[in-house]
Amino acid sequence: MCRWLAYSGSPMLLDAVLYRPEHSLINQSLRARMGVEATNGDGFGIGWYSADGDGTPAVFRDIAPAWNNRNLRELAAHVRSPLFFAHVRASTGSPVQQANCHPFRHGRWLWMHNGAIADFQRLQRDLCIAVDPALFSAIEGSTDSEVMFYLAVTFGLDQDVPGAVARMAELVERLGRQHGVPHPLQMTLAVSDGERVWAFRYSSQGASRSLFYSSRAESVRRLHPELEYFRDISDGTRIVVSEPLGDLPGVWNELPESSYTVVPSGTRTDYLPFTPHLR
Repeated sequence: MCRWLAYSGSPMLLDAVLYRPEHSLINQSLRARMGVEATNGDGFGIGWYSADGDGTPAVFRDIAPAWNNRNLRELAAHVRSPLFFAHVRASTGSPVQQANCHPFRHGRWLWMHNGAIADFQRLQRDLCIAVDPALFSAIEGSTDSEVMFYLAVTFGLDQDVPGAVARMAELVERLGRQHGVPHPLQMTLAVSDGERVWAFRYSSQGASRSLFYSSRAESVRRLHPELEYFRDISDGTRIVVSEPLGDLPGVWNELPESSYTVVPSGTRTDYLPFTPHLR
C-alpha cells in the first residue's frame, strides 16, 4: 500500500528527516520492509506548515517516484518546518495522478492514509452521498482516502478529531455490513490542523498495517547521541511513521492495535484507545 511520516516539534529541514536517516522514507519508497509492497513508486506528496505562516499548509505532490525526484530533494534541503507530512504511494487500484497523491488539504487541515476501504466501488456511492454537499466539489481525485477525509470533515473534524474519525469509520463499517463486505476498513492515518497531529491505527479485522511513534526526545538523545535529527530538537518533538527510520533500540514504539496518539499530547499518555462503535 503506502508509507508515510508525520513530524511535529522544533523547526527542522525536511531533508533531515526525509533523506538522512538510515531507513528514511525515501529509502522506504524503494525498499519498504513492512508494507504490503516493497516499492511505493506511484507518486508522493509532502505538506508543511510555516512557523510564520497563516496556518494554511503548503502541499507539493507529484506522480513520479520519490526516490529520484530532483525537485523534492531540492525543496527538502531548503524548507524548514515545525510540522510536516510526507507520503509515498503504492496505488490500490485508483489511477496514478496528482489528485490522488497524499496528503490531502482542506483549509488548515492535512490528511494522509495507508490502507483501503475494501470493495470501495460497491460502497463509494453511499459514502459520497454522506459527504456534506458544500464539501463535495472539493473532492478532486478518485481515492477512498480522500472520501474518508471529507467524511471526517463532514462529521465534525473542526470540533472533535477522534470523534469525527470514529464516525467516519463507523459509517464505512455499517455500509460494508449492508453490502456484504466482511472487513471493510483498513487504516493507519494522520491528520493535522497545524498545531497538533493525530495518528490512528485501526482495521475492521483487528490486523492493521504497521505504525510507530518515536520515544520522547530526551530519552533518544541519552540512548543515541549520534542521531543527528534528534540532537537539537525540543523534548516535545515526535515522529510518527509507517515503519521505523532505523533499527536502534529504544527509539521506536509500535502504536497498539485500535489506538491513536496525539502530538503534542499535553500529558504523559502516549496513546489512547480508538474503538468505533457500530450503530
